[in-house]
Amino acid sequence: MAAGALERDIFLPRTQVGLGRGLLLALIAHGLLIAALSLGVSWRASPPEGVEAELWASVPQIAAPRAAEPEPPPPPPPQPVKPVPTPEPVKPVVKEEPVPDAQIAIEKARRLEDKRKKELAEQAAADKLAKQRKEEADKAKAEKLAEQKRKDAADKAKAELAKKQDAALAKAREAQMQRIASLAGATGDANATGTALQNAGPSASYIGRIKGRIRPNVSFPDTIPGNPKVEVDVRLAPDGRIMSSRIVKGSGVPEWDSAVVRAIERTEVLPRDEYGKVPPALIIEYQLRD
Repeated sequence: MAAGALERDIFLPRTQVGLGRGLLLALIAHGLLIAALSLGVSWRASPPEGVEAELWASVPQIAAPRAAEPEPPPPPPPQPVKPVPTPEPVKPVVKEEPVPDAQIAIEKARRLEDKRKKELAEQAAADKLAKQRKEEADKAKAEKLAEQKRKDAADKAKAELAKKQDAALAKAREAQMQRIASLAGATGDANATGTALQNAGPSASYIGRIKGRIRPNVSFPDTIPGNPKVEVDVRLAPDGRIMSSRIVKGSGVPEWDSAVVRAIERTEVLPRDEYGKVPPALIIEYQLRD
């Protein structure tokens, strides 16, 4: 019996818990809703306004029925919707900002100034080059003129020296001829023109022997123009030893004069003349190209 009652209780609907609380909440919500509606209706309610009517006829008349309004036309059939073309993307337009007039003027002035400076620099370079070329030409001309002057002066000096040497030689010969004049018994050569017993000075052959003795000791290049001649006074001992030498008349070429003096000093001893004597002093004329 107890087992049967237990199985029947299992299949019976269970009693819902909290039903009373749910009903209470529903009643409260409905009450609040009704209160809100009442408040809204009373807030919008207003007393009816009075209506005035004016009668135009003594007998009441009934108005005719209102004309029936025409039925609205049926709506047009829907038009097919055309696809809206997709607009192409708009490219942003780069707007160039206008350059102020002052900036344009400054830029233009700067360009003109640069151009003017460039032209001035080119002109200065051209003037400098022309001046340099003129200076070089003037320098070359001056050097050429100076060289010509030096050459003319050297030629003039040589001519004057040769003239003086010829005059001195002629004077010496004349003096020598005067000393030996009126002397007899000469012992000179067959072609001699004097009247002395013997030559007062060294003979030409003796001078040639002396030059032949000195010639090997002369060291001088044969490259200078002309034929310079130097006169050297040589002092000798009785045995022919050279005691001293000095230049009586220079040739105008100091190097040649020095070379002749050195050659005489290297010779040391000169030969005797045809009479077996050595003159105490000799004037030796020596030329580069004897």
